[in-house]
Amino acid sequence: MKITFIGAGSTVFARNVIGDCILTPELGDFDVCLFDIDPKRLDESYQILTNINKTANGRAHITQTLDRETAFRGADFVVNAIQVGGYDPCTIIDFEIPKKYGLRQTIADTLGIGGIFRTLRTIPVMKSYADDMERWCPNALFLNYTNPMAMLSGYMQRFTNIKTVGLCHSVQGCASGLLKTLGMDEYADKCRWEIAGINHQAWLLKIEDLQGNDLYPEIKRRAASPDYNKEGNDLVRLKMMQEFGYYITESSEHTSEYTPWFIKEKYPELIDRYKIPLDEYPRRCVNQINGWNEMRDSLLKDSHIEHKKTHEFASYIINAVMHDQPYRIHGNVLNTGLITNLPQNACVEVPVMVDRNGLNPCFVGDLPEQCAAINRTNINVQLLTIEAAVTLKKEYIYMAAMLDPHTASELSMDDIKAMCDDLIEAHKGWIPEFH
Repeated sequence: MKITFIGAGSTVFARNVIGDCILTPELGDFDVCLFDIDPKRLDESYQILTNINKTANGRAHITQTLDRETAFRGADFVVNAIQVGGYDPCTIIDFEIPKKYGLRQTIADTLGIGGIFRTLRTIPVMKSYADDMERWCPNALFLNYTNPMAMLSGYMQRFTNIKTVGLCHSVQGCASGLLKTLGMDEYADKCRWEIAGINHQAWLLKIEDLQGNDLYPEIKRRAASPDYNKEGNDLVRLKMMQEFGYYITESSEHTSEYTPWFIKEKYPELIDRYKIPLDEYPRRCVNQINGWNEMRDSLLKDSHIEHKKTHEFASYIINAVMHDQPYRIHGNVLNTGLITNLPQNACVEVPVMVDRNGLNPCFVGDLPEQCAAINRTNINVQLLTIEAAVTLKKEYIYMAAMLDPHTASELSMDDIKAMCDDLIEAHKGWIPEFH
């Protein structure tokens, strides 16, 4: 069995996913091939994972390569964790040009103008990987961890022959995080929940204690009371729950830029009221780069690196497929009638049972109408961005941006087109030629 990791220079994430596999004894002996375009970062990941494997008495055979055929040939699973364009120059471009038009963002990696252009520069690379996989490992399962999750996974599912599931972290900690925020810690690990929707905007449809009692009434009572959540955390999501009835999987800093109500130049007081961290992602990038530079040398010198298994789904999926040990994940898959009031060509996030037959997405039915309505506003952007990437027609970039809830709430049509033109020009060499 062979696992190929694309973007292995993302050392912390490679450590989590491959480290989890090393700590899964059911996998037995298996091969890991690390691939990246940056030889220095690739070698750092190789050294660290080799040390983890040795410390854990693991049975992984780990190699590294800069050659795509070597990486893909014979792979059973391909893990994707690339970031095209990196922090400098592309993340900087995604934030600074919109600022000139008065459009502020927090994360800009999933939706909005930042998500649109991140998709446009990433899909051509994903297509080239899909072409290589069809040649060298056509039956491999593609585990996509790269954002924008719904757009990239949706493209792979609709326009390639590669079996693809998009994987995120937001579902696993959604219910427990909400309960802890509101001082209901006693239920955090003792509750049952149901979640479905789209990536970063899936809905906590049901949350009960182990006796089947509905916890939502108490959750909503505490969310509305000043006696709870004394730190004032997660205010955007709590407000969304108050107004629309259900809690959302992804964080308040993300949610604030997926909707038209929170980041508004006309109402600057909202930024303080809801503690919205503008320009959060660039700050994280700088901190991560500095943190890695400080941590790298000590890790590389440490020949006894230990790893604790994380909540990432990859190792569980691989074990379920290889050894027919059924496991439930929440994955991003094509909406083949799974959520009946969302578009069929959308990528949706639903429960998925995994076994030796691969991915078996679960039927959800209708979402509450208000939840589906909000999802559709995001899906509009996703589908038109994919259309732009496939057709290379500039008009679809404009349309995607005009339909983005946050962008449309701040800018005129003419300003949106001008901003897109500036972004297209700044991305020369990173995106294809659009006409």
